[in-house]
Amino acid sequence: MDRISVNPQIHFGKPCIAGTRITVKSVLELLNEGLSFAEIIRDYYPDLQVEDIRASLQYAIALVAAEDVHLALTN
Repeated sequence: MDRISVNPQIHFGKPCIAGTRITVKSVLELLNEGLSFAEIIRDYYPDLQVEDIRASLQYAIALVAAEDVHLALTN
């Protein structure tokens, strides 16, 4: 996870690709739109590397894995 940083001085502490102001959320949104890693790098963030995009996905997976989900059961 050394490719993801959280700094309160950058984007109000939102997780970013280390050394950039590119948020993990921005990368995930582009992936959600169906863009490939190559398209994201070519068309949006030429300073990114494939490993940065993978780190964004891994970060999101780690957040979901750490969540406690409490479902309300109805009868």
